Amino acid sequence: MNPTPASVTPSATLSYEQAGVDYDLIDPLKVAAQRAAASTAGHLAVHGFNEVAASRGESAYVVDVGPFYIASIVECLGSKALVADEMHTLTGTSYYDRIAQDTIAMAINDLITVGATPLVVQAYWAAGGSAWFADAQRSGALVAGWKRACDTCQVAWGGGETPALAGIVADGRIDLAASCTGLVNPKQRLSVGDKLGPGDAIVLLASSGIHANGLSLARKLVERLPQGYLTPVDDPDHPGLTYGDALLAPTVLYSPVTEALYRAGITPHYCSNITGHGWRKLLRHPAPHRYHIHTVPAVPPVLKFIQRHARQDDREAYSTLNMGAGFALFVAAADAQRTVEVARSQGVHALLAGRVEAGPKELLIEPLDIRFGSDDLQLR
Repeated sequence: MNPTPASVTPSATLSYEQAGVDYDLIDPLKVAAQRAAASTAGHLAVHGFNEVAASRGESAYVVDVGPFYIASIVECLGSKALVADEMHTLTGTSYYDRIAQDTIAMAINDLITVGATPLVVQAYWAAGGSAWFADAQRSGALVAGWKRACDTCQVAWGGGETPALAGIVADGRIDLAASCTGLVNPKQRLSVGDKLGPGDAIVLLASSGIHANGLSLARKLVERLPQGYLTPVDDPDHPGLTYGDALLAPTVLYSPVTEALYRAGITPHYCSNITGHGWRKLLRHPAPHRYHIHTVPAVPPVLKFIQRHARQDDREAYSTLNMGAGFALFVAAADAQRTVEVARSQGVHALLAGRVEAGPKELLIEPLDIRFGSDDLQLR
């Protein structure tokens, strides 16, 4: 049993900020870093290359090397490993094969937003001490899950780093991260929003659950639950599913969909990986467009569970969690239905959810009467 502390009452809304993540504090640093980073772009000219300036502020950075573009990204898993550790203590099961996929997905699902084919993944596994690596079952699950995700995405696992950082990483814990490099080849596959415009369709690809964002909120919520991570989630397709197990459903790898779209002759005008900031990520491109959502996907049971127990209204939930949509494709209206079919052929449910209209810059989720404006997402 997990007692509820007096500071967090079940009747109060639990926000992401209360869980320890305040984007109003984080995002200004990210913007400052982007501006400093942009000032270094001239160094590429020494090597005969140039950056794709429009990729600044996007999910992956793109360099023009002549016959093709190179895209790169680095991402970390975040606090989902803490859920895996707690569930191992409670159940004796290792979930590290699942969170290995989450880590790779965090990088690859960002990389493909710019039209890149993932090529090489590198691992960064920083433990709180050398003893972490002595657990053969856990280490084996991490390796097996990492390789399986690489095989799914047809990407080479190039190598990595496994530091023991006692005093920096907590004892018994590990920080998982991945970098990924890919090619945009042919160059016509580049997707940084220059072709995005009114009339384009918005296709949403289904998520498998919480993915790897919002876990700080999900972990804080455990304090309110009568059985903690072992509290049942009302999931008609998985009777007896616990909250902890539902949280650890691995993130969907979307690169098989984007590669299949290329083979089908469909080039998205823009893409958005719906991670931190929830559906506000649909506003990522700087152009003044209105994103009109007329149909929303089904919300996974675990996200309904979080929203209900955190007592969040729809606006709060959709500003934090993916709420059933893990990835957005902005495509020509004529390609919309075919895009849905291609995604489904890869085992990923897809939904024609809306359209791009002439500005002002805002996201309208019509069925839920939610509006997000340009001031709700400050990433540049």
